[in-house]
Amino acid sequence: MTDTINELELTVSRRIPAPRDKVFDAWLSPPILAKIMRPGGKHMTSKVTNDPVKGGRFSIIMNDAGKEMPHAGTYLEIDPHSRLAFTWESAHSPDDSVVTIDFKESEPGITDVTLHQVRFLSEQARDSHRGGWTSILECVEEAVA
Repeated sequence: MTDTINELELTVSRRIPAPRDKVFDAWLSPPILAKIMRPGGKHMTSKVTNDPVKGGRFSIIMNDAGKEMPHAGTYLEIDPHSRLAFTWESAHSPDDSVVTIDFKESEPGITDVTLHQVRFLSEQARDSHRGGWTSILECVEEAVA
C-alpha cells in the first residue's frame, strides 16, 4: 500500500527541562515564537503575528538569507498547558494540514512535547517537515531554558 496525501503524517517528540506552562506559553508568544521558528539555524529570522484564540489566525514569515518562507494557520484548539492544534499552511503542505502539540509534565520541571502533523503534498515534504519540526523543538528548549 502506498501513502496518499491524506495518509502522510509525522510525529516528533522532545523532553524539555522546563515547566509545562512555560513551554506551552512559548508557542503563543510572538517574540518567543519568532525565536523558535528558525528550523534552518540561528542565522534565520522570523516575524510572527498571531491571535491566540480558537479560530484566531497566525502568520509566520521565516527568512533564510533573504528568502522568505510564509506559513500561516488557524488555531483549532487551545487547551492551556495541555494541547495546541492548528492548521499549517505552507508551500509544502496542503491548507488542511493539521498540527497537534501535546504537553505533558512527566515530572516537576520536565515537559514531554509530542508534535503530530497530518497531510503533506509528498513523502519528501513530510520528511523535510520532520527535520524542521525536530529543529524547532530544539529551539523551544533553548528559548525556555
